[in-house]
Amino acid sequence: MLKIGIALTGSFCTLHRVLEALEPLAKQYELYPIMSPIVYQTDTRFGTAAFFREQLEKLCGRPIWHTIPEVEPIGPKKLLDGLVIAPCTGNTLAKLALGVTDTAVTMAAKSTLRNEKPVVLALSTNDALSGSAKNIGVLQTLRHYYFVPYGQDDADTKPRSCVAHFDLLGETIAAALKGHQLQPLIW
Repeated sequence: MLKIGIALTGSFCTLHRVLEALEPLAKQYELYPIMSPIVYQTDTRFGTAAFFREQLEKLCGRPIWHTIPEVEPIGPKKLLDGLVIAPCTGNTLAKLALGVTDTAVTMAAKSTLRNEKPVVLALSTNDALSGSAKNIGVLQTLRHYYFVPYGQDDADTKPRSCVAHFDLLGETIAAALKGHQLQPLIW
């Protein structure tokens, strides 16, 4: 069974949708949970950090990696066949585009890429069509980065906001493992 890292970052309003989209994947892959520090420790109006930690650990059947030392061995020990970052915030997109490695999630991405394995990004950001657009563009040109197809989530009140179609997460992972970007990318 292929081993897929599941990394959550701080788009708190989409965490419930991400967890729901991950449920069928637990039957197909061995899932390894990873959380950014902000998700691991922050309670919000969308739920407590403890709730999201419990749900992710239950889904994956193993403890969450949330520190750089915990995820660093992914590269040298070839622990994963791929990584999913869902939701992937504008902040995380910027760090990946610039090669910044300062959280468990960005280190997991670096370690996965080291082994020429796919990193699947399921973006969720209010500035996808403004400040984050350049970072999305950069990442779409780099090898081994794949995007879950995405579109505007509320064009009337948030005209620059985009979110991944989380229901396409499984199909995107399957395509990325074969070296293909699921199409159409934007809709």
